Amino acid sequence: MDLALLRTFLTVHRAGSITRAAQLLGLSQPAVTGQIRALERQLGRPLFLRQPRGVAPTGVADELAHRVAPHLDALGEIAQEGLYGTAPRTLHLAGPPEFTASHLLPALAGLVADGLALRATPATGDDAVAGLASATYDVAVTTALPRGRPFHITPLHDEEHVLVAAPRWAGRLDPPAAVSPAALERLPLLDCGEELPFAGPYWATVFDTRPAAAAALVVPDLRAVLTAAREGAGIAVLPRQLCAADLAAGTLRVLLEPPMAPLRTFFLVVRAGTLAQPIVGRVHSRLLRAAARW
Repeated sequence: MDLALLRTFLTVHRAGSITRAAQLLGLSQPAVTGQIRALERQLGRPLFLRQPRGVAPTGVADELAHRVAPHLDALGEIAQEGLYGTAPRTLHLAGPPEFTASHLLPALAGLVADGLALRATPATGDDAVAGLASATYDVAVTTALPRGRPFHITPLHDEEHVLVAAPRWAGRLDPPAAVSPAALERLPLLDCGEELPFAGPYWATVFDTRPAAAAALVVPDLRAVLTAAREGAGIAVLPRQLCAADLAAGTLRVLLEPPMAPLRTFFLVVRAGTLAQPIVGRVHSRLLRAAARW
């Protein structure tokens, strides 16, 4: 079986799109389509089903990708570094910006000092998963659990979320029994998205409802939300670790300690078979060891 056809197949499988695969391979769309059809004729089975946006792999395609990916990736690693080369390949990492800054980069600093070439890109949710599938990224940390493609997925870290406010607002909700959805409606709500990605899940877990009011302030950076809350702009749901220094200093106060703390899980994700690549395996192992101390 032609290795070029298999490489094209694997690129389409990971990208989920003929167009995207053609861009990654530097080929025309008709050329990629022709190679996929040639491989389908050799196998006697369809590999992809066309959809309004992209293509969906068949069961045969998923099985073939699982079998050939480790070997093709290993060959690509040798070709990129040279048979006897020792220069490290650049590793591309994707993750939420705040978590990358506070956890991922400190964990990988030693590898960079030892010669790892690292490029970190802020990416969240589906963007991180799509980039990993298309081979734009080698390793992704995401809260969106990937489905439908051959990924190696490992739970990395559970992040506790707390409802906080500056003392001027917290004083209006004393004692804690006064903290209710109705009482909180009267206070300005801060979040990092119009859809309330932090306040919404917190309300659902703790109060079994959604916030009734829209956010008073939206800024797409949790560190900016933290600053606004510290300065008294309103109440916010934040990772406990992100605001730990403010809680210790008293510039922020936790408004409620529910029996079951709301959590957000981060997953460490790589493409199936790529852990055999030394550079991916080293980064993966280092992050897992670091996560045990978080």
